[in-house]
Amino acid sequence: METTRAKTPKQRQVVFLTILLLLGEAGTEAIRYSMPEETESGYLVANLAKDLGLKVGELATRGARIHHRGNKELLQLDAESGNLFLKEKLDREELCGATEPCMLHFQLILKNPVQFFQTDLQLTDINDHSPEFPNREMLLTIPESAQPGTVFPLKAAQDPDIGSNAVQNYTVSPNLHFHVVTHSRADGRKYPELVLDRALDREEQPELTLTLTGVDGGSPPRSGTTTVRVEVVDINDNAPQFVQSLYEVQVPENSPLDALVLTVSARDLDVGPYGNVAYSLFQGGEVSQPFVIDQVTGEIHLSRELDFEVTNHYNIEIAAKDGGGLSSKCTVAVQVLDVNDNAPELTISTLTSPIPENSPETVIAVFSVFDLDSGDNGRMVCSIQNDLPFLLKSTFENYYTLVTEGPLDRESRSEYNITITVSDMGTPRLTTQHIITVQVSDVNDNAPAFTQSSYTLFVQENNSPALHIGTISATDLDSGFNAHITYSLLPTHDPQLPLSSLISINADNGQLFALRALDYEALQSFEFLVGATDQGSPALSSQVLVRVLVLDANDNAPFVLYPLQNASAPCTELLPRAAEPGYLVTKVVAVDRDSGQNAWLSFQLLKATEPGLFNVWAHNGEVRTSRLLSERDAPKHRLLLLVKDNGDPPRSASVTLHVLLVDGFSQPFLPLPEVVRDPAQDNEDLLTLYLVIALASVSSLFLLSVLLFVGVRLCRRARAASLGGCSVPEGHFSGHLVDISGAGTLSQSYQYEVCLTGDSGSTDFNFLKPVIPSNLTPDTYMLNS
Repeated sequence: METTRAKTPKQRQVVFLTILLLLGEAGTEAIRYSMPEETESGYLVANLAKDLGLKVGELATRGARIHHRGNKELLQLDAESGNLFLKEKLDREELCGATEPCMLHFQLILKNPVQFFQTDLQLTDINDHSPEFPNREMLLTIPESAQPGTVFPLKAAQDPDIGSNAVQNYTVSPNLHFHVVTHSRADGRKYPELVLDRALDREEQPELTLTLTGVDGGSPPRSGTTTVRVEVVDINDNAPQFVQSLYEVQVPENSPLDALVLTVSARDLDVGPYGNVAYSLFQGGEVSQPFVIDQVTGEIHLSRELDFEVTNHYNIEIAAKDGGGLSSKCTVAVQVLDVNDNAPELTISTLTSPIPENSPETVIAVFSVFDLDSGDNGRMVCSIQNDLPFLLKSTFENYYTLVTEGPLDRESRSEYNITITVSDMGTPRLTTQHIITVQVSDVNDNAPAFTQSSYTLFVQENNSPALHIGTISATDLDSGFNAHITYSLLPTHDPQLPLSSLISINADNGQLFALRALDYEALQSFEFLVGATDQGSPALSSQVLVRVLVLDANDNAPFVLYPLQNASAPCTELLPRAAEPGYLVTKVVAVDRDSGQNAWLSFQLLKATEPGLFNVWAHNGEVRTSRLLSERDAPKHRLLLLVKDNGDPPRSASVTLHVLLVDGFSQPFLPLPEVVRDPAQDNEDLLTLYLVIALASVSSLFLLSVLLFVGVRLCRRARAASLGGCSVPEGHFSGHLVDISGAGTLSQSYQYEVCLTGDSGSTDFNFLKPVIPSNLTPDTYMLNS
């Protein structure tokens, strides 16, 4: 297929050749283009998208790139249109030298998926160089005995162009003695020889000056000239002869300077000055070739270092000239042997970093390797560390892709340093290493985790509103927004728990605050759930149970259950005058709504009418007599008791008891109202009061005696009928019910039953065991007196 485009005034043509090649693993087509050298930059080479059968814009979406060995950008690809342009002028002689054809190899790399296309650009030669002789003047010494038809070798002109644009013909200026014959070497290069047409006569013309012209085959042709000066000498009829016309030798490229390459030898049958042979490099030696020759011995030495990668073969022409001017030449073919002196080269084409975690097989990098050496020295092996989750895959010729072996976990490792090692197979092996740093980006794959499985917080009751009571903390192994945690209170399933009015939480740091004062007696503990949600997409969350325990404060004073302090009439206890010391007069019953040591109650007698007559047991509130009663003791006593808890600071309540001394239980119980004594009252009023009291006492004693007599008689009859049983009154004393929610001085409800014995000589109260009615709850205390 051939496509012609008029892009320059010279109407140059670009020949487009498409060749299907099976390229091993890649399995792509190699596209070959041809264009002349020195074409102006910006020249449209071809439309790759059209040639590859791709849609317009597909090259851009797939990240198309042109890669050339050595990374020198010679071509430019317009990914949007698919046009391939020339980026700069290309000089075939600079890029390829004498190599023919001159082929530049490019690779088109596509991503998503990774795909390679081989592109070859062949540069055709144009006639942009004129032939040039090594010297501006050549000297020939020809004996006058030379016969017509004798051939004299001449130095060839150098032309960097190749093919038909190289030197094709030599001419000499018109003269009577010589003409030029053009010959071809084995490699196709032309060289001139001067042929004698007419015998020379030194006496007639000792020197001739000729102009030698070399003409190439370009269009239009170019030419170069040099001057040939011919000196006619006396007769010398034997020219030197080399032992071999062709010498072949192999030299390692790492040979040191001045190393001996080869020794050539030529013999001359003449004697004297005409038999002395001098050796020289025939083709202008030192400038173009790294060799020197000893003129006397014919030893060829290295004048500079060899490089197999630059030139792997040399043809040296050696001239041998005797003293009479006769000469001959031979060819030395030097083969440069490759040495492993070039380490492999690695070029990264694409690199992707960072890569998201949890992704399946992902292409990290695409790179190529190259070694300037040949054979085993140029064969390479690529590897990475074995302990990394990555794989190397060979894709196309010396191209490799670095891919992940499986999903990565950023929380386990967020960065990888991958060392790509490229080693050749030479001896010794040369190695190149390239380190790629791959960052792993975060994906929201970890829910927040609380630092504790559950939280227990303690709050003192009666706290101030907005009090900080604790902090809930959660961590997230992710990073960035995926690790930013927001805290919230989750709805409770208990409709009786107004959580929103009790607790609030700081959404940013998880600090919990009590919105109002808590009351231990109303709410001792409560539970709720706190949620932690990250800011990832989708968001992940977790929850934890928080238990709040309200600590009791001593904010309740003791409450007296018995005797009642709020009754309209004071409660009076009866005390027989015959009571023994330690006689139980009554028991003060009190409770405290607090708990713990705040509810531990102690009792204390603060004030009494007779200070030494009564005492109070500190731990149970029992009021007992301290001594025997006497006739001199007042009939009525007033006791002031203090009930105090064990809190800090302690709280207390006072109890007032009225005790009436009686001779027996038959004496009527006549509670007297409390008389307020006026210190200013005169003696007459006081005497009247005493008379009234005495009259009431006598009447009461009489009535009590009658009642006791009747009671004793009835008790004896009942005991005889029931084998000694004790009669118990049907009715109970008035009681008082109080609901409490703590441990007070009473651990259970008590019901006291009083039994009056009819056959005993004493009239004491008998306190029997407590009776707990079945219809009462443990929180109800009943006191019957």
